[in-house]
Amino acid sequence: MSARRGDPAAAGEETAEELLERVRGMVPAALDAAAAAGGFPGRWKAIAAKLEALPARLSDLSSHPCFAKNALCRELLQSVAATLAEAAELAARCREPPAAGKLRTQSAVDALAGKLDLSLRDCALLVRTGVLSDASVGPSAPPEADVRELLARLQIGQTDAKSRAVDGLLEALRRDEKGVLAVLGRANVAALVQLLTAPAPAVREKAAAAVCRVAESGACEALLVSEGVLPPLVRLAESGSLVAREKAALTLQRLSGASPDVARAVVGHGGAGALIEICRTGDSVSRSAAAGALKNLSAVPEVWQALADVGIVRVMVGLLDCCGGAVGVGGSKEHAAECLQNLTSRTDGLRRAVVSEGGLRGLIACLDGPSPPESAVAALRNLVGCVSADSLVSLGVLPRLVHVLRVGSTGAQQAAAAAICRIASSDGNEMKRGVGEHGCMPLLVRLLESKSNGAREVAAQALATLLGCPANAREMKKDDKGVPCLVQLLDPSPANTAKKYAIACLLTLSATKRCRKLMISHGAIGYLKKLSDMDVAGAKKLLDRLERGSLRSLFSTTGN
Repeated sequence: MSARRGDPAAAGEETAEELLERVRGMVPAALDAAAAAGGFPGRWKAIAAKLEALPARLSDLSSHPCFAKNALCRELLQSVAATLAEAAELAARCREPPAAGKLRTQSAVDALAGKLDLSLRDCALLVRTGVLSDASVGPSAPPEADVRELLARLQIGQTDAKSRAVDGLLEALRRDEKGVLAVLGRANVAALVQLLTAPAPAVREKAAAAVCRVAESGACEALLVSEGVLPPLVRLAESGSLVAREKAALTLQRLSGASPDVARAVVGHGGAGALIEICRTGDSVSRSAAAGALKNLSAVPEVWQALADVGIVRVMVGLLDCCGGAVGVGGSKEHAAECLQNLTSRTDGLRRAVVSEGGLRGLIACLDGPSPPESAVAALRNLVGCVSADSLVSLGVLPRLVHVLRVGSTGAQQAAAAAICRIASSDGNEMKRGVGEHGCMPLLVRLLESKSNGAREVAAQALATLLGCPANAREMKKDDKGVPCLVQLLDPSPANTAKKYAIACLLTLSATKRCRKLMISHGAIGYLKKLSDMDVAGAKKLLDRLERGSLRSLFSTTGN
């Protein structure tokens, strides 16, 4: 036995109990060598203290009933044996002046201290993780037992061993993500987060891939954040390898959308600048992820100024211009449009910045596809007040908005109607006439039948504005659906927010006898009596006009 005492390779021939006894027997020799070592007395005293603490940790480990049945115990003991052999050998070399130089020897002593710390910590962790108990069931062990052992390996051993553990974790996530997540605890997440700052770039990449997979599952977002994942992710996004930057961006995209607090934390750790740089220089996947993360950050008004300070407006406008093609859901263009929609929702300064960076052209160009994105239309709606109506017309915005009314989603149609309303309100009848000539009147009437209350309201508001132009009013009177749809919007229900605009439209149209008859035949008088009692603006005036017309019609019929 003594012949093999300093040879860790011999451990393969020993049982766990024999290996434990060999390691215990190596401790006194290592202690004696440390006590006799010359130079760096403070460091060797600290090493001796660690050596003295080791037997107690080994006893804790060996007292577990499953100690002899778990491969992790053998691997740990082999590592401890190697460290003790290194301690004895290094201490012996330090009895004489260091041949390799003082600094190199000092570095070796410090590295030894670190290995001993790791051994002490790993002994405690192996007991705490509960993985030892999983070995007691032998061949009938449930799948989660293997997963727990794999997760335990993330926390013990040297970096290369942890790297292999991450490989195993990635494979396990591919095979059975749900099963892995079911046993993934706080300690395992913390160990994975720590590997994001491992010295080896390859290990950081693997850890970033695993963290990304865990984050995208949606099951551990809060746990990742609470274990401090954001700072190392931001550092990887700033200066990691291409793969690490991509995975970091994807993870930040996922986490930044979890809550405003997380978004604020990402900005506080410098994440906005790193994400913007990826938007400038990354490939299509990382660029889309970074743009998605920035879109999430832009949903929090408190960070707008910080985003503006690192140049978000120019970069988002640039993404609209450079990505090419139609806007696809989840792509860089879509994220950029949503980001600009958020940034321009309240602040005139940011609206002007988007306009000055050329954002209007990019947003208008987004409307040409078969499915114009609501975000681009909404951003455009936010900007129309910053630009003259003539400029918007010269940029070709009106035919694009009409196109959205024709083929867009309900949300996009609502935003287009609001933009049309603002454009028509910005000038006199000539602009209203020009808007109407682009063919939006029948499309707005069709929008009055939408299931969305907001869409009905904004369509009625746009029509009320456009009907101020006689040419538009004449066109509206020709539409068989116009008056009936407006009458339906007289519903006095509090949920119906379009009624005041419907009244304004009907007042304009009521100048025509045919329209008054249509209003009466579709039940407008009953609605208006209720609205008059509620003091809704214009309701009594329209009611009086319809009732006078009804009486005249009655007298005319009686006279005949």
